[in-house]
Amino acid sequence: MQQRIAHYLSENLPDAIFLSSVELAERAGVSQPSVTRFAMALGFAGYPEFRHALRPLVLNGDGPADAVPPHAAGDGAAVGRSLLEMIDREIRNLAAVRDRLAGGVPSPGRPADGLSGRIRGLGAALAVCEPLPVVGLRVSSGPVMTFAYYARRIHPDVRPLVHGGSELTDGLHAARRAGSEWLLAVVLPRYPLEVVQALEYAAKLGLRTAVITDRAEVPFPADVVLHAPVGEEPVCGSHAAPLTVAMLLLAAMAEAAPLRTRARLEEDERMSGQTGVFLQP
Repeated sequence: MQQRIAHYLSENLPDAIFLSSVELAERAGVSQPSVTRFAMALGFAGYPEFRHALRPLVLNGDGPADAVPPHAAGDGAAVGRSLLEMIDREIRNLAAVRDRLAGGVPSPGRPADGLSGRIRGLGAALAVCEPLPVVGLRVSSGPVMTFAYYARRIHPDVRPLVHGGSELTDGLHAARRAGSEWLLAVVLPRYPLEVVQALEYAAKLGLRTAVITDRAEVPFPADVVLHAPVGEEPVCGSHAAPLTVAMLLLAAMAEAAPLRTRARLEEDERMSGQTGVFLQP
């Protein structure tokens, strides 16, 4: 396993330094844990630190002396480079989503397929799903609340569920009893066990499940998977690409019900103006 990883890195280092551990594992033909173990065997705390150490070899053309873990970089220039590298990684993650989307855009004589087809199909289904429960715990609660905020402007009944325990179970049961047929979940790493259990419970209730996550093959049940890479940093991850997928799904929901969308947006604008919700320019 480690030989495969080392061989891939030696042949593809300029590209490999921008890959996530999942992407590198796929390219090298090994499992994701194997990539992590490979990095740790070389003395790094994990794959993100190992990847950071490799970048000066490619980006700056420097020798191994500059290949140090991020915590060893103390000068401002190194910190600045690190911040720029984080932006570059997010650009690559977004570009990966765009490429997958562009590959499935419909054209004359060819229907939408791939990511584009899944987003449009799911958007149409969620547009008529009332109520629409949306689940996200821990780090995934932020994208869920953002999605729910915008979705409520065009959908009559969106129910974000961002707390676990019996409150989550009650919310799923209430949504199903009120007529819901779908559950949308945002499940970003690390995957909370409560979310996995909620997806299983939703299936028992008869709800179809759709997830926005970081990989195509997921270790939990889902009828539809929309995946986008996440940033892997030692301190925090970045979820620009998954959040973009969520907004694309919202746009598909709006397109599926154009008259309702226009009416609700106009109503929302009138309400905002009458109540003075926002600061006027």
